[in-house]
Order: sequence, then structure tokens, then C-alpha cells
Amino acid sequence: MSEPSRYQPDLPAEPAAPLPLVTRWALLVLALLSLAVGVIGIFVPVLPTVPFVLLSAWAAARSSPRLLAWLESHTSFGPMLVEWRRGGVVRRRAKWTATAVMGASAVFMLVVVPNRWVAGLAIGCMAGVLVWLWRRPEKLADEAASPR
Repeated sequence: MSEPSRYQPDLPAEPAAPLPLVTRWALLVLALLSLAVGVIGIFVPVLPTVPFVLLSAWAAARSSPRLLAWLESHTSFGPMLVEWRRGGVVRRRAKWTATAVMGASAVFMLVVVPNRWVAGLAIGCMAGVLVWLWRRPEKLADEAASPR
């Protein structure tokens, strides 16, 4: 038997009772806004995409099964969301892309932002995110265990 993974799937728990309508609407608005910001982040270098898409999926799982199904079946977002839920996986290509975009953003901020402490604070945050990101697994536990 193999040892259980330390990363537990982030599956939404079945609520004992349906969420109040106001809560469901608030989560749906959060899901849609997060998705919009994530899509904008595709085109704006200093705005990350993945965390907002993950937040959108989390909120959609609790408010809109239809939106969650759309996200999970999306050609770009779907595989990332399923792998994240199954084991907190971030593929190496995504890590390198994030590193390159954050590096370019850091250079841009050092050139454009007049207050060095603001740029330094943002770069420090990006460095912290990169440390966390590179510590995430790159393959699902069942992929890592099976020889090719």
C-alpha cells in the first residue's frame, strides 16, 4: 500500500442544509468577479490569473453547480482546477510561466514605480508567492508513483 498524500482534495463538503439565498448570491457574485479579474490577469502582467480562477471555482462550488461545471470543462481552466482539487498540483510549465511574468513585473515596477518601497513590497510579495508555488507538487500522487 502506498502512503496517503499529505495534500487532501479540496472538495466542497455537502452542506447539511442549503445555503441561504443571500449567501448563495454573494458567493455567485464573488465567483463571477473573481473569474473576471482572473481573465483580466491574462492580459495584465502584474495581476495573477490562477488564484482568482481558484477562488472563482471555490465560490462556484458553493453557489452555482452550473458555473462550476463550466469552469471544470473549460479547455484552459478545467485541467488546472481538477489537478488542484485532487492534490494541490501546479504543473512545472505554470510555475515557469508565473516566475517569468512575476520577474518581468518586478523589472517593470523597478523602472516605473517612483516609490522604491512600494516596488520592494510588491516584489517581496511576489517572491513569497513564488516560494510557495515552487513547493507545490508538479504531478498527481498516482502519476508520480507509476513508472513511465
